[in-house]
Amino acid sequence: MKLPIGLQTPSLLQTLHLIAQPTEFLANCFHRYGDTFTLRALGLNSSPVVFFSSPQAIQDLFTLPAEKFDFAKATHVFQPLMGNHSVILQQGRSHQRQRQLLLPPFHGTRLKAYGQLICQITEEVIAHWKPNTTISIHHYMPDITLQIILRVVFGIEPGERYRRLKELLSSLMEDITTPWYSSLFFFPPLQIDLGAWSPWGHFLRRRQKIDDLIYAEIKQRRVEADDSRQDILTMLMSARDENGQPMTDIELRDQLVSLLLLGYETTAAALTWAFYLIHSSPEVLEKLLQELDKLNGVLVPEVIARLPYLGAVCSETLRIYPIGLICVPRMVKNEPLQVGNYKFDVGTILVPCIYLAHRQKQVYPEPEQFKPERFLENKFSPYEYFPFGGGSRGCTGATFSMYEMKLVLATILSRFRLSLANKKPVRPVRRGITIVPSGNVPMVVTNKF
Repeated sequence: MKLPIGLQTPSLLQTLHLIAQPTEFLANCFHRYGDTFTLRALGLNSSPVVFFSSPQAIQDLFTLPAEKFDFAKATHVFQPLMGNHSVILQQGRSHQRQRQLLLPPFHGTRLKAYGQLICQITEEVIAHWKPNTTISIHHYMPDITLQIILRVVFGIEPGERYRRLKELLSSLMEDITTPWYSSLFFFPPLQIDLGAWSPWGHFLRRRQKIDDLIYAEIKQRRVEADDSRQDILTMLMSARDENGQPMTDIELRDQLVSLLLLGYETTAAALTWAFYLIHSSPEVLEKLLQELDKLNGVLVPEVIARLPYLGAVCSETLRIYPIGLICVPRMVKNEPLQVGNYKFDVGTILVPCIYLAHRQKQVYPEPEQFKPERFLENKFSPYEYFPFGGGSRGCTGATFSMYEMKLVLATILSRFRLSLANKKPVRPVRRGITIVPSGNVPMVVTNKF
């Protein structure tokens, strides 16, 4: 088998470059080698890693049967954080079971139960903003999204357990989003417990404190058995698979932590980008404010969710800066696989690259430009636009995340007028599994309504 052309530098250097400067690294590879290229990175025992971004290759990958791939070996870096039972690491019937249990709380009429609380949390966080002051949008968005997860997903009301979880989770996410700390998960030899003051030892002890609080909440819920609650944890506890079996406590813990890690910093980053891009484009800002002004300050979640231009703004933000740069990697399992003009041997890692696919010039003219109108004038296929992944491994919380983005944006922009504190362009920098604007996006609160 002849692999697509790619970098020949050592695997360690490729991995470090990908961790430290992912968008620049991927863009350079794309411009040098085209929309299919090979790396030896991601800490995967130097297995060849092939990146794809053309719509046809993405379609091939998303439509191939899941049993052709080993997802667990290609996603092992997440295991210490998410746990063995996370839907991200499951395969076959186990993965199908987890998805069937996870999907209902995030779709349809269930979303309506969360809308008012999302708006309320947003209002509470921004309540002390005052005109003629400067704020950091990137400071406030994680606070909003973490509170949404704790109250909407975990269903924990403010109190001592809430405070401790918020504190521990904030510090954990702050650490794992730094290049050095996140490197621990890509390089297993660094995962050595040398006591509480060693990096891995500190991670393990903090993880245990978080787990203790989560298991205490699950135990309390089982005792209370209050089916009238609307949070996602309650829905998951009452869900049953085709054999009538519920999730175990360990499964619940792993799904909750997975939802946290995939929906906290990622949605916060998307919102930060949205505020920056909107306020960098006067025409976009004007059109969006005109649409929001028609609400007359009355925030009805289901009305907000149907606003066309707001939806286009969110979609275009996620096109330019999707919540993840790549989809879940997949390892060729039992027999060679054909994708496009290439046939890949067992053990090869295949990666649909969201970031590069969303910059295909033949699909998105002037791909670097922020143009929400694209999504009003065109309907893109799930192989051209897939900010939450696709195929059998698409994000279960995609609908919820988009709903959350719309409500947070509409709530803030209906209460305040903002402007960028400076006109200097930002650059994308890595923060954990996502990409954020450099400089924390300082903004001036110019007016309040």
